Amino acid sequence: MRKVASNVKAWIMTGLGMVMVIAFTVVSAAESMPSNTSSLAIEKGSAYGEFFKQIKDRAEAQNGKNWKETADASLIQSKETQWNRYLKAAMGLPDFVDLGIENRTRFESVDHPWRSTAAIGGGRTDSQWLLRSRVRFGLGNGPLRFLFEGQDSREYGAQVGGFVNNTTVNEWDILQLFGSLTVDNLAGSELRTDLHFGRMTLDLGGRRYVARNDFRNTTNAFDGFHWQIGKEKLWRFRTFITEPVIRDEVKLDEQNKKFLFWGAYVENLQIPWMNIDAYYYGLNDQRQKNKNFHRTYGTYGMRLYKNPKIGEFDYELEAAVQVGHLGQVDHFAYNPNAQVGYTFNVPWTPQFLVQYSYASGTRTQGGSQSGTFDPLFGARRWDFMATGLFGPFLRSNISSPGWRLVVKPAKGVKMQIKQRFWYLAQSSAVNAQIALQDPTGGSGNYLGHDLELRATWTVSQNLEFDAGYDHWFKGSYFSRLPASANLPAGGEKDTDYFYMSMRVRL
Repeated sequence: MRKVASNVKAWIMTGLGMVMVIAFTVVSAAESMPSNTSSLAIEKGSAYGEFFKQIKDRAEAQNGKNWKETADASLIQSKETQWNRYLKAAMGLPDFVDLGIENRTRFESVDHPWRSTAAIGGGRTDSQWLLRSRVRFGLGNGPLRFLFEGQDSREYGAQVGGFVNNTTVNEWDILQLFGSLTVDNLAGSELRTDLHFGRMTLDLGGRRYVARNDFRNTTNAFDGFHWQIGKEKLWRFRTFITEPVIRDEVKLDEQNKKFLFWGAYVENLQIPWMNIDAYYYGLNDQRQKNKNFHRTYGTYGMRLYKNPKIGEFDYELEAAVQVGHLGQVDHFAYNPNAQVGYTFNVPWTPQFLVQYSYASGTRTQGGSQSGTFDPLFGARRWDFMATGLFGPFLRSNISSPGWRLVVKPAKGVKMQIKQRFWYLAQSSAVNAQIALQDPTGGSGNYLGHDLELRATWTVSQNLEFDAGYDHWFKGSYFSRLPASANLPAGGEKDTDYFYMSMRVRL
């Protein structure tokens, strides 16, 4: 059986490798073909060049002003939907059909594992290949639309005891499957409204608490309703009621009627120097047999921000408060975040940012009140650090000041350097992602600081490279932990994390 499984994995890897080579060749050829190539040049060129130019012209003819909005365009970030559909163009499909495939292949390596759940101790290195493949098929570009999106997330090369769970693996599953209704001018009011029903992914506001995961190998999804109404570039109101999809590494994902998530979100863009968001999220999670782990609370928040512009300051202030119950005890937690930046009008347009995040922790373990902030379904790559095999900190029981410098030395190229300092908000409480705790608080709260370098090269909407390195200088907390914390051997030593990835879309 092991031999068969090994052969199947080898076949899959070979097949995926061939697909990646073909996809990279197609995208590279199409993207490098000038759009103004003359007919004479085509006649003198090869049939190969003419074929790819025709695909490129067809795909670009459906972009820009002629872009046909996808069914999920109002649910998630535009970069997730707006890219040239070379496969659709090659097949000559009509405008009302949306067809695209995507693959991201990433290599990751992290040493000196620290999680108490890590069986791979002794300072060994955990290296893996993470593959995320998606296919999307949609129908309709009028009021009624349909979308299916499938996703396959896998890892290869993990050692026994390496970091493998449903954040890295979710084989052959349905990411989105829904129908939608769009009315562009509701009753002559110039308001647009959309209704979605089915399984969908969501990006809300700054994506701190509800997000379609970008860096992580698996993706949050929700079964239910979503409705929005608004006026483009002025304001929007969104509301939803869903059952969060419960990911399984191998079996089909499912939902549970004892796990509900709902909310409302308002966006106001009418003040150029101060965009305003306000929101409420409700969570009712009664799945656990142990009632002490039942979560029933609401999250209330507000976000004020100004987008970056050359020669101007920008900022983002976001704070959320949670109230309710965790099991039989009261729950009160909060998460303020602040970021101020300036973009210089010099070559490479550098942007310098100062950042701070605080997420409360439970002050008295086993007491009458829970104070550890629940990060819900948010993303953290963009302001905290890379997730994947790394990502040691959640927006939970953490205090973190830091700074970031972003430069753009060439078209499509972005480089960053970031440093953040990490402290437990409450030394006796746990940050769930590091999975370590000293209930006495005697180990202190200093978790160390990290220095990260990152470079991305967006060749086009269809081809992107991303690489990064992060050195985590571990703090005194790790060397003081008691044996009962189950820190893996060598876990107190500094951690180096490295990744490189390529994303191809057709």
